[in-house]
Amino acid sequence: MTVELKDLLKHCDSVLESQRFNDYCPNGLQVEGRTTVARLAAAVTANQSVLDAAVAWGADALIVHHGYFWRGESAEIVGMKRKRLGTLLTADMSLMAYHLPLDAHPELGNNAQWGKLLGFTDVEPLDKEDTRAVGNLGRLAQPMELEEVVGKVLTLTSRRPLLIGDPKTLVERVAWCTGAAQGYIEKAAAAGADLFISGEISEPTVHAARELGIAYIAAGHHATERYGVQALAASLAETFGLEWSFIDCDNPA
Repeated sequence: MTVELKDLLKHCDSVLESQRFNDYCPNGLQVEGRTTVARLAAAVTANQSVLDAAVAWGADALIVHHGYFWRGESAEIVGMKRKRLGTLLTADMSLMAYHLPLDAHPELGNNAQWGKLLGFTDVEPLDKEDTRAVGNLGRLAQPMELEEVVGKVLTLTSRRPLLIGDPKTLVERVAWCTGAAQGYIEKAAAAGADLFISGEISEPTVHAARELGIAYIAAGHHATERYGVQALAASLAETFGLEWSFIDCDNPA
């Protein structure tokens, strides 16, 4: 089956409520390709290897979490950017990207999927006062040692995360925000979390964790954000009868 590109975009924008977010990049259609879509590729980031794989698979459109045209980047279409855009235009393949809307969605989003896959319960927003905020707060089904949580993350992502804290510490209350959200650690501590999980870590994160008395797990930016775009693509495939494929380009960061 096929769907009109415009109808696919309208559906995504409605489901993800893209208009609510003041984002760092345009959400929705970033590069226009053919007008109908039968095969939808999905990936975390629209890098060159992903584009090449999507073209080889015969995708009509590619949907990603990290697209192009980020706030503050150079406007010149040269070098790496020229090659990427050239690949899309030559293949007549559309590029769709959803950043914060995909982080925040309560069912399909990166954070929602992360919590679901790790079995967190009693999930609520980390910031209840801002409906556009990302990040969640929840509980483990039962208290467990930090090293057990690390094992669960390792099993899910197939990569060992970095732990700041005593592996033998018992934790129950967990806060998390996928990607580069290590700056939310103070908010997580203030919410009463024993543990905060995000993708990246920076030098101040270590000191904050130790001084706030909260454990921290850095599980990888790419590794924590693989799940939202898959959930979205699977939902679109079911709604419109599309073929879809997830292209996982390994990234240790």
